[in-house]
Amino acid sequence: MRPHYRWQLRSRTLDLGPRTLLMGVLNVTPDSFSDGGQFFEPRAAIEQGLELLDEGADILDIGGESTRPGASAVSAEEELRRVMPVIEDLLRRRPQAIVSIDTYKAQVAGAAVEAGAEIANDVSGLRWDAEMASTLAGLKCGVVLMHMRGRPAEWRTLPPLDDPVGLVSRELREGAEAAVAAGIVRERIVLDPGFGFGKSFDENYPLLLHFDALQELRYPLLAGVSRKSFIGRTLASNGSDAPPQERLYGSLAAMTATILKGAHIVRVHNVKAAAQATRIADAIEESATN
Repeated sequence: MRPHYRWQLRSRTLDLGPRTLLMGVLNVTPDSFSDGGQFFEPRAAIEQGLELLDEGADILDIGGESTRPGASAVSAEEELRRVMPVIEDLLRRRPQAIVSIDTYKAQVAGAAVEAGAEIANDVSGLRWDAEMASTLAGLKCGVVLMHMRGRPAEWRTLPPLDDPVGLVSRELREGAEAAVAAGIVRERIVLDPGFGFGKSFDENYPLLLHFDALQELRYPLLAGVSRKSFIGRTLASNGSDAPPQERLYGSLAAMTATILKGAHIVRVHNVKAAAQATRIADAIEESATN
């Protein structure tokens, strides 16, 4: 049974547990692994954001820098140039929309939250910018702490994990404790095990199987498996991994597994399909309480 929480955001709270919330991905980058820069131009990104909301996204996660291996790092100024027009226009058109800024930079998080974003989603778990923890504590917004091993450029050389679940659980706990010590209120924190981020293809499946072990951390959980490379490898045919656009059904299967193991929020690219799958998964989850 999935525990229930009240997630405190910048200006509101969200009930986590009664149903799975959908976080729609909006990459405002020219080099995203998942969409190849399809929404790099502000106008296209805004239209896509509105479509994701109309399809049922509870949260829009907007990012201006790709973290895939080989992606070029961008300055805070460039990241702001990409995301701020999109955030501002989307909130002008949909004032009640819940926007998350996908960034590890304190300057970007600060500007986005001041513009109305409710959540900062940090793939580094507050580790890449020394100012991030104190900045988010002062902003009083929702925070997603993701687990990542190393930097993307190092992933291919990382040693294999004997116990992926144990490592992720321990390091997520340490990250959450550090965030609270820095002044971030516990009720503002959601944890994400970071599927695919510094884990080999095979190491993601123990995380899926034992996702429910992360409930012992006593924080709400977010799962982002959509279009991940490990799904493409499993769905490979004729010696080639399935490309991102052909990973929908595999993504839905992995997503459903995380929901049945306790995920409160799922981060997805195809909101319409995910919305239908989550309704079925939630019905199964609800039946356990009847």
